[in-house]
Amino acid sequence: MTRQPPAVPALEFEEEFVTGLRAIFEEKIVFNRVLGLQVMSMLPERVTGRIAMKPELVGHYLFNRVHGGVISAGLDAMGGLAVMAAVGARHMEEAPAQRLQRFGKLGTIDLRVDYLRPAIGEHFVLQAEVLRLGSRVASTRMEFLAPDGKLLASGAGAYIIS
Repeated sequence: MTRQPPAVPALEFEEEFVTGLRAIFEEKIVFNRVLGLQVMSMLPERVTGRIAMKPELVGHYLFNRVHGGVISAGLDAMGGLAVMAAVGARHMEEAPAQRLQRFGKLGTIDLRVDYLRPAIGEHFVLQAEVLRLGSRVASTRMEFLAPDGKLLASGAGAYIIS
């Protein structure tokens, strides 16, 4: 019988950190507000967001499909949020307000998006996770999902963090 390692308790962010990071993401990054991008959940290992469909996001007027730029921008934003969460988790010894100051130099280095299916729906779910968090660069994987969970687009990104 193989011995299982003891379960590691899940790391949870303080309410002050979550509220502050949500405000940065949803309000201070104005383009995210234009997209209607909202944070649904934020864990150190995975973030989830949502975009409600609205006429301003239509890319193909005959089919009411989301514009590809909305998909790529949403995936990029969620990749960045995943990096922010991972950096915040890495520095849990700091006060929440101090950790929220660490994101001033974060920026996208590279972004790849694969459009797999037409994005048609009332809303969309976006998920992202950090694959590797280095001292200067982070790598992420992202998904753009239909309300039923069907994968519509996937992405991979690299972000500068220092």
